[in-house]
Amino acid sequence: MRARIYRPAKSAMSSGMANTRQWVLEFLPESAREVDPLMGWTSSGDMNSQVHLHFETAEEAQNYAKDHGIDAVVVQPKTRKPNIRPGGYGENFATKRRGAWTH
Repeated sequence: MRARIYRPAKSAMSSGMANTRQWVLEFLPESAREVDPLMGWTSSGDMNSQVHLHFETAEEAQNYAKDHGIDAVVVQPKTRKPNIRPGGYGENFATKRRGAWTH
């Protein structure tokens, strides 16, 4: 069995960092998905494609994979710089604001 270990990226739909702290062990598909001729749905007989195991660190995930005979590849996350503005969002509504209000 082959798997990959990674840390999920932040959702593009929100500014929060929820569900990005833990590492995930995810099995790679063993076969291609098949199209059902009647309904057009895709399906697979591979049950491992539904398994996502969560770990606190990459080392824990690697140790689990090694103990269970899983060939796992670790994908390191790309770091991003924090987007912190001086003053923050509340500065838009400050009474001591000197600039013109524009939106």
